[in-house]
Amino acid sequence: MELLPEFIQKYAEKHTSPETEYLQTLNRETHLKVLMPRMLSGHLQGRFLAMISQMIAPSRILEIGTYTGYSALCLAEGLQPDGKLITIEKNEELEDFAKHFFYKAGMQEKIQMLIGNALEIIPTLNETWDLVFIDADKINYANYYEMVLPQVRKGGWIIADNVLWSGKVADEKYTDKDTKALRKFNEMIQKDNRVANLLLPLRDGLMIVRKL
Repeated sequence: MELLPEFIQKYAEKHTSPETEYLQTLNRETHLKVLMPRMLSGHLQGRFLAMISQMIAPSRILEIGTYTGYSALCLAEGLQPDGKLITIEKNEELEDFAKHFFYKAGMQEKIQMLIGNALEIIPTLNETWDLVFIDADKINYANYYEMVLPQVRKGGWIIADNVLWSGKVADEKYTDKDTKALRKFNEMIQKDNRVANLLLPLRDGLMIVRKL
């Protein structure tokens, strides 16, 4: 299910700052060589993530779910000069692909890619996060959120991708495990008095959370 008509999507992209050359190449190579290229953040969402990061100017970013590295590169655009982004990916087959583009973008010193189970890795990271981007397995969204929230600074941000799940979360006839997990996650955030939140219907839905 596409949430925006194609002609509006194209108009919005036409009136948005273009992708960098390396992001254009990464976008194209992902569609040519990697399974499920729809998982890529893409032009509009990528520019949104970059702009949010530039507004926050974070020193420390955590990304849960690297895929081919597109969103990591967008988020890294706003890092402080001495900033660092740590991105966690469970699929080791994507490591060389993503790192190639981190080098191509000159971000190899700013982006650290860790391979493994995020639920096991996150507790080992002794960091205070300014910004966290969650874009991994939907079943564990609530677990990732509860795990990282104590590590996010007051006034810091969490963004979770795919929270509309092609609109399925708003239609009770869908009862598959991913839809149910995302529906529960959205409801949990809405009731959490530790944060302020906005569900933004951009692409497949972004839950934007600010820690109070």
